[in-house]
Amino acid sequence: MREKGIAVGLDIGTTKIVAMIGRANEYGKLEILGVGKTRSLGVHRGVVNNITQTIKSIQQAVEAAEADSGLKVSEVVVGIAGQHIRSLQHSDYITRKDPDKVIEEEDVEKLCNQVHKLVMLPGEEIIHVLPQEFKVDGQPEISEPVGMYGVRFEADFHVVVGQISSIRNIGRCVKSAGLELSGVTLQPLASANATLSDEEKEAGVALIDIGGGTTDLAIFKDGIIRHTAVIPFGGNVITEDIKEGCSIIEKQAELLKIKFGSAWPGENKDNEIVSIPGLRGREPKEITLKNLSKIIHYRVVEIIEEVFLEIKNYGHEEQKKKLIGGIVVTGGGSQLKHIKQLIEYITGMDTRIGYPNEHLAGNTPKEVKEPLYATAVGLVLNSLERVEKNKQEANERVSDRRIKARLREDEESQPDNKEPEINKIEEERQEDSPIDQPNPNPHTIETAEPESKAKKYHRTILDKWFDRFKEFLDNAE
Repeated sequence: MREKGIAVGLDIGTTKIVAMIGRANEYGKLEILGVGKTRSLGVHRGVVNNITQTIKSIQQAVEAAEADSGLKVSEVVVGIAGQHIRSLQHSDYITRKDPDKVIEEEDVEKLCNQVHKLVMLPGEEIIHVLPQEFKVDGQPEISEPVGMYGVRFEADFHVVVGQISSIRNIGRCVKSAGLELSGVTLQPLASANATLSDEEKEAGVALIDIGGGTTDLAIFKDGIIRHTAVIPFGGNVITEDIKEGCSIIEKQAELLKIKFGSAWPGENKDNEIVSIPGLRGREPKEITLKNLSKIIHYRVVEIIEEVFLEIKNYGHEEQKKKLIGGIVVTGGGSQLKHIKQLIEYITGMDTRIGYPNEHLAGNTPKEVKEPLYATAVGLVLNSLERVEKNKQEANERVSDRRIKARLREDEESQPDNKEPEINKIEEERQEDSPIDQPNPNPHTIETAEPESKAKKYHRTILDKWFDRFKEFLDNAE
């Protein structure tokens, strides 16, 4: 059963799989209807390494969300992440044949499609092509080129690349779990939608999403994503260090990290000790919290330094690229004690914990507002945006059909005098515009202002890639 205005996000992580069902309420806020969370089996550092176990974990998470909401899930939006994801900067241009015609959206699409012809490493495929800034006949820093005159039309692009086999494996797991894949989104972008404000994206901000298997980075400036990176270390590596350093089992190490762990060793005294039960009648093991914090500290410092190196590679130290909004850290790893202070100490940048509560309704359960669920919340928001976009496109198609029908009628009735009818047709188009129509679906998000051309280009290119990806899944044996 498909409910109108209902969206489902599926966060396939290394340590957990979360299925979240939501819809937009009458105030445009996200209302969570159901959440299902299960342990992730078969995923290592964001990459599927056991198809059967991953399918089972997805089914368990979805069933839990269905039981929580009383709804039946049929399609989901899935986040893409993992150590196979990388990004690069690229510049490209086209030469327009007719300089007397203004630049149109078709020119922008042609330029973006040309970037897709880049030769990648074997097994890699371009996922996102995100225009940064445009140039027309050498004039730089043009954010909206449509409507301008020029011959040489060029742009700087942020290109996101991934291993197509890894992405297809995730798609195959979702389909084998009995679900339809309605969209794919980079997990850092989903987390950013849930935790960052438009003001932060405009001022410049670095989002650090510390997950179980990887740490994802997304940098925004002037409202546009400028840099992405995936660090192949996350919370699981910290747990592994505790396990080896304290000679205990993994389950005990994880509990120690959550309950007593700290990223700042100076906060613990030498006489603070925690006792770990021994195995099969053996003596309990005593561990000082100071030593525990030292183990955690060294690994967290390594992760943060790797992330800070990526921020420097972006060019943060240049005045023009300075990130005034500082750093926002989210994900399960952000709940580690004193990690905010450690990040500020290493980077010298203002830092806050990213909670996905900006777009959530007031009656949302407290647990869902934790950074652990930032990606899942972002995926639901992304799915609702797709619903709204599809509705607007459908309304535009209906409007265009009405206009064409009216033009045919006018040609038949007044073949020699078409001018007087043009104004009436334009008035009808405005009346048929989806902006003026009442919203037939109260559960979809209403946009406060017109959609920017840049966002439209981004989604157009991604939608075409996604269509090819779905076709592959449908034809696969």
